[in-house]
Amino acid sequence: MQKFLTIAIDGGAATGKSSTAKGVAAKLGLMHVDTGAHYRALTHLFLTHGVAPEDAPGIARLLAQSPIGTFVEKGGCDAKIEVDGAVPAESDIRGDAVNASVSKFAAVPAVRAALKDYQRGQREIARAHGYAGLAMEGRDIGSVIFPDADLKIFLEADAATRAKRREKDGQADAVTERDKLDSTRKTAPLVCPEGAVRIDNSHMTLAEVIDAIAALAAKLS
Repeated sequence: MQKFLTIAIDGGAATGKSSTAKGVAAKLGLMHVDTGAHYRALTHLFLTHGVAPEDAPGIARLLAQSPIGTFVEKGGCDAKIEVDGAVPAESDIRGDAVNASVSKFAAVPAVRAALKDYQRGQREIARAHGYAGLAMEGRDIGSVIFPDADLKIFLEADAATRAKRREKDGQADAVTERDKLDSTRKTAPLVCPEGAVRIDNSHMTLAEVIDAIAALAAKLS
């Protein structure tokens, strides 16, 4: 692709953001960033130190004491968050405790502020590592992090499909409750970004969704 491409992929819980964004990144030679993992990593940090979402001083203290960085997968497309110089284990950030608390911590303005510049900086990291662009997924990418993204996608799926996906992944959190928390928070709520292409993937295969987004991206090159 001739131009550096920024693709923002947003959507609610279990709409297929991660698998879609990673597939698009692999297909187009982009760096993949899962911002949900960023919030999960910090949630795990807070829980490990016994800090609650209501504990503003505790959150501020841990954020100040825990530098975050980026580990770029050699020979792959994933860029993962590092906390205190280490990439948190998937088993830690995908467990039930984090599932139950991540939306609450993600609603804390100080947490979102701490990650906002970090996430925006991923575009330059992708450039520095020679990727053709960036595919970033989350809940506020096209609305807050990269409102200037070249392509904005908003993924949707019906409740039954999303519940089955969560069950298949071994996760028990309720997708409708996650959506309610994410959509009603005061800071950067989950919304369909202006100018985004809505894709309902309830009855689409992953390959079909990836191909659809790749076709949209091809029109921009």
